[in-house]
This record gives sequence, C-alpha cells and structure tokens, in this order.
Amino acid sequence: MIGLMKNLKTLLSFGVISLSLLSCSENKTIDRDVVEQVNQANEVKKVSESDIIAYAMQWGDEISQDAQGELIGSLQKAIGEKGVPGAIDFCQVEALPITKKVSDKYKVEIRRVSLKNRNPENKPTELEKTLLDAYQYNVENNVDSRSNIQKVDDGQVLLYTKAITIPGGLCLNCHGEPGKEINEATLEKITSLYPEDKAVDFKVGDLRGMWSISIPKSEVVKKM
Repeated sequence: MIGLMKNLKTLLSFGVISLSLLSCSENKTIDRDVVEQVNQANEVKKVSESDIIAYAMQWGDEISQDAQGELIGSLQKAIGEKGVPGAIDFCQVEALPITKKVSDKYKVEIRRVSLKNRNPENKPTELEKTLLDAYQYNVENNVDSRSNIQKVDDGQVLLYTKAITIPGGLCLNCHGEPGKEINEATLEKITSLYPEDKAVDFKVGDLRGMWSISIPKSEVVKKM
C-alpha cells in the first residue's frame, strides 16, 4: 500500500492517473471510485496566503475605482443640473445608496471614511482611524500612500484601504475655505444638512479620507 501511495503521488504531480494502475504488492486494478476521488482532489484549487492577499489587493483597486467612478460621474451630473448647492443635496441623499449598489455588485462592504467627515456615517472605526493617521503621515511627509490590506475577523475578512486626496479645485467648492472657495449659498446648504460638518478648509493634495472595503476571503478565493 505504501508503494501504491508513492506511485499515486508521483502521477498526481504530473496531473496524470491511469485506470489500469496496479498495486505494487497486489496484482489488482485500482477501483474506479478511488481514481475519481484522486482526480477530484487534484482539481481542488490550492492557493497560498500571499496569492490571496495579492489578488485581494488587485480586486480592491478595481472595486474602489468602480465606486469612485460611479460617485464622481453622478456628482458631476448633479453639479451640471443643479449647481454646487444642489450637489450637496445629491450627496446627502444619493452617495450612500450608490456605494451600497457597488457593494452589492461585488459582495463586499464599502465605506468612505475620514478624520474630517461630513456625513456622520463616514466616521472611522478605531482601526480605520489608525490607518487614516498613517496615510496622513505619508501625505505630510511626501511619502507615497499605497493601497493596504489588513486581516480582520480572524483572517476571514481582508480590509482593503486606499487613500483619497483632494485632486483639484472642483472639490474645494464644497470642501475648501468657507467664504473663499465655498460660497455663501453652498455653505448655507452644508450647514443646514450637516450641522456637525468637519469637511472644510482642505487644499489640493490634502488627505480627504480613504476607501475602506471589507472583502470576505471566501469571495477572493472564488474569483481566483
């Protein structure tokens, strides 16, 4: 039997198995059910932890880009139709449902969090705050902020994060200096909808927040 197992292992390493394989100790043909079980075992996907992390990073990049594209496209349309004050209404009503739609599409949980949040729903958890502090340090010290993966829930969930910086002057219409980039009508709308708003006084290049995407490891393995 030991000889048989060695032969099986040798053949499996080349992905080949014969229905007429004979036992070294007994002159018998191996049962077809055994052959089928071995073939099925050989087909099981085996991936390393590093492979899973690498794939999750790539997938997180894809998801965050999709979510950002959905939000920016809808926001630009709202600004074109209703002006900047009208876009504040849009963000208050539509931003979270758009994020939820993308979350459902990928079977993950997507959040946009910030140390200077506007919507209370975007307040970071303690772990997210620690990661935001790290991204803030990078921005202040001209260090490239790369996407990051953290294992949570005993390693069954991979938390993907990616820094969000203020890319240009358009964002300052809602997040810049009140009375300068933010006009009176826009500021009045912000104050009425978000009385505890912190998301002002940003400059181009500042850290606005980060994407926080909780990806079940099982979903990553399914896609690999």
